[in-house]
Amino acid sequence: MGINLKFNVQKLLAITILLGSIACDRRVPMNTSIENEYIVNQLQSTISQIPESLPNIPRNIREDGKTWRFVSYQDWTSGFWAGQLWYAYELTGKIGLRDEADRFTMQLEPLAYEPVIDHDIGFQIFNSYGHAYRLTGDTSYKEVIIAAADSLATLYNPKVGTILSWPRSVPNMDWPHHNTIIDNMINLELLFWASKNGGADSLYDIAVRHAETTMENHFRKDHTSFHVVIYDKDSGKVRKQITHQGIANESLWARGQSWAIYGYTMVYRETRDPKFLDFAQKVTDVYLDRLPDDLIPFWDFDDPKIPDAPRDASAAAVVASALYELSQYVKPQKREVYLEKANGMLNALSSSYKSGSKNSALIKHVTGHLPGGTEINTSINYADYYYLEALLKYKNYTN
Repeated sequence: MGINLKFNVQKLLAITILLGSIACDRRVPMNTSIENEYIVNQLQSTISQIPESLPNIPRNIREDGKTWRFVSYQDWTSGFWAGQLWYAYELTGKIGLRDEADRFTMQLEPLAYEPVIDHDIGFQIFNSYGHAYRLTGDTSYKEVIIAAADSLATLYNPKVGTILSWPRSVPNMDWPHHNTIIDNMINLELLFWASKNGGADSLYDIAVRHAETTMENHFRKDHTSFHVVIYDKDSGKVRKQITHQGIANESLWARGQSWAIYGYTMVYRETRDPKFLDFAQKVTDVYLDRLPDDLIPFWDFDDPKIPDAPRDASAAAVVASALYELSQYVKPQKREVYLEKANGMLNALSSSYKSGSKNSALIKHVTGHLPGGTEINTSINYADYYYLEALLKYKNYTN
């Protein structure tokens, strides 16, 4: 079938945005050549550290602040490393990065065919094989994507109307009842894409129903999100709304809200249903209203230790990427606001949140799971992935 142009254009190119709109941010524009050089140097340094034996996928910088922790293909973050390499290849055209991207993409193939262990197969396969197919047109990649979508669909519970996130016992999740986390919104893109590229039509219906059910049950009246909703697996009724990685059940966990912003922007793109565009703006606006001056959120907006609480640069990268797309769909006045915020976030990440010579990650000050005591104020591969995605969108928009 060749490269899917809809996937290419809609996800990464903003052909409807005028150059005058991007100029609403009065900060000095980034030098993309310098950014590209930094990216290549950092990625090549990481590649040089990768062990010959497994596991060999870089996930996060260890407590020493210098060395990588490596994980297997089954880790939920495994697709972000391959995705980074595909994005870096797209930004720079360096064939060596393409070869490395393909090497780490191919490692993930078993995920599409093994019994699915959680919802993150979307992160894993679509962020690796999705870009591989988009950039090469090789149909062997496409086959894996569709198989992965079918696997993800096996976690769907029609009585509830959402995909099960963790099909196993997790503390405070009332197993074996049905849990759904806000992160799952991102994985719907795999279903949408597969349904439009040779997969079953039912994949589209599952994605829409999941988005609608989540919109109904996963948010407070002010449009801030819970991290987890537990449903009765048989009746579909909500049992409780809680957090797993935020500071409290009623708090606004920054990365959770970023998944909602990105997720509902993507759902509107795929459905063109106005209710999703309206909701995307509502979950975005409450997030933007609570940001500190540099636009990089604290890991949880309600941490009483603010301003001494850790930041989460990954949430900023996710939201910056989402805003470049969301700005395409809204009225001109709001478009200017969203573009200014996206540019500000990206400028902050590029100027004050780079890892630099400290280690070979791209950005720092990322918080993974503070209540669990892991990956606090460090560098993590998904933050680097969305930082690259935001940079690529910035480059395409300004050019």
